[in-house]
Formats: sequence, structure tokens, C-alpha cells
Amino acid sequence: MTTIAAMPAYNEERSIAKMVLGCKKHVDCVVVIDDGSSDATAEIAEAMGAYVVRHKENLGYGAALESCFETARTLNADKMVIIDSDGQHDPAEIPKLLDPLSFGSDLVIGSRFCNGNGKNVPAYRKVGMKVLDVATNAAGGINVSDSQSGFRAYGKEAIEKIVIKESDMAAGSEILFQAKDNDLFIKEVPISVSYDVERPSTQNPVRHGVKALLRLLHDMELRRPLYYFTLPGLIMAAIGIGMGLEFLRTFYHGGSLSFGPTLLMIMLTLVGSFMALTGIVLHTLARLIVESRRDIESIIGRLSHEHSDRTGNKTRDN
Repeated sequence: MTTIAAMPAYNEERSIAKMVLGCKKHVDCVVVIDDGSSDATAEIAEAMGAYVVRHKENLGYGAALESCFETARTLNADKMVIIDSDGQHDPAEIPKLLDPLSFGSDLVIGSRFCNGNGKNVPAYRKVGMKVLDVATNAAGGINVSDSQSGFRAYGKEAIEKIVIKESDMAAGSEILFQAKDNDLFIKEVPISVSYDVERPSTQNPVRHGVKALLRLLHDMELRRPLYYFTLPGLIMAAIGIGMGLEFLRTFYHGGSLSFGPTLLMIMLTLVGSFMALTGIVLHTLARLIVESRRDIESIIGRLSHEHSDRTGNKTRDN
């Protein structure tokens, strides 16, 4: 069983040595993803005994996270903890995240808010985080208290199945969506976070929050079309049909039809019906994509297992 701690790092020479040494007490290997740093982050990490992967230029948090997963697969890791390199997280809490992996969890989130936690989180950050939590939960059909936490642990299945495409801070939500799509079991444990570190973040929290929220709103449309297309469409169509029935009743009793309300009735019925049908089609396509991806992953896994068996048999024969 190989357990690694991985951390994205960008110009973190002030804190990287402390973080590497703290993590080494609880894992077999510490991986540092140097995301195009212009300071001595990579050199210090190597001197402290970390396995360093370097990006030639700054690619963003999401790209650094994907390098964490790629490196974990390369090292054939069974468990991986991802932790921030700026000193906000306490490496001593790593065992708290790793333990649930041994009892059926696939992804463990270090939450700043579960079990009454979060009293030391600044108010402006807490508001922004809660907005993103609501959007992430709505888009992904999940229920977590800290969707943006950077302190997480992953089991073998999660390491193999999660492939990050987002290059920015929205990658944290993307991971949760993929966990949901792959039926991975998610658990949260309370953690402490320090916001008085010397250099807490290279990301402007407001800009990050707005970008992540816009991305999540887009994901809502694509991932839950029945809620955001079909349901509003059915409501609009029902209103239009109701107006039409009322107009027929009025006309039957000798009344006249006004052009404006009649046109509104037709528009509501047509647009609502189109939206409802669009949502159903998008939902069907989304399910087909998810099922196809699972089938492909199953075939690849089976072929890989058969190849390993043949290789092992040839080695024994020799």
C-alpha cells in the first residue's frame, strides 16, 4: 500500500519546506507540483526529499491538480492526500482524512464547515463559499458542506477514474461531479484552517468566486437539464394551455379574443413545449455519455487486467 501527499505549489518558497516535512511524517512519498514558480519552490522541495514535478509555465490550479492525479497513477499510489502548500492546512490532520479510505470511502473532504466547524473563517469568504456550495450541490446532485476545500484524500478507485479538464479553481467542483458520475462514496471530516499565513493565496477570492460561479451555472444547464429546461418548460406550457382553455370558454360564451393575450398564450405553449423537449433530449444524451464512459473504462480495465495476466504468465514460464 503506497500513500502519497501531493500539493500544487506556485511561488511558495516560504512555506514549502515546512509543508513537505510535515507531510512526510504521515505518508510514504510527498509530491510537489511546481506550477511554473519563479522562486526557489522546486529546489527547496527537492532538498526536503519531495518528488517534484515541474510545469514550465503557470498552468493554473486545475492543471496542477491533474498533475497530482497523473503522478499518483504513475507511482501506483493506493491513497493520495492533496493539501495546500501555503500553510493554511495542518499536515498533522492527514491521518484524519486517510482513515475513512480504509472503511469504504473513496473521497474524503476536509470540511471547514461540518459539525459546527468554520467559526474562524472570515465572513466574506464564508458567504462566497456558501454560494459556491449551493451551486455545486445543485449542479451535481450532491450534498457537501465545503465543495471548495483543497484538503482532500482519494482512494485507489478515485485516483484511477478522476481526470480533470478544468484548468482553474473550478476543478474542485469538477472533481465532485466526476465522483458523483462514477458512484464514488464521499465523506466529510472537520478540519482546521489558518488564514493568517504569510502568503495565503495567489488568487483574488472575488475573481475566483465569480469565475467558479459562472462555470457552475453553465454546468447546471448541462448536467441537470430536467430541472433547468424541462420543469420550467412544463410550467410555461401549462400556463399557455390554461390560458387557451380560458380563451375558448370566453369565446364559447360569445366573448372576443384579444390579439396580445392570444399571442402570449401561443408563445408560452410553443416555447414551453420546446424547452421541455430539449431538457428530455439533453438528459437522455447525458445519461448515454455517462454510461458509455463507464463501459469504455470497464473495457480498458478488463483489457489491462488480461494484459497483466498474460505478462505474468510469460514471466513465470521463462
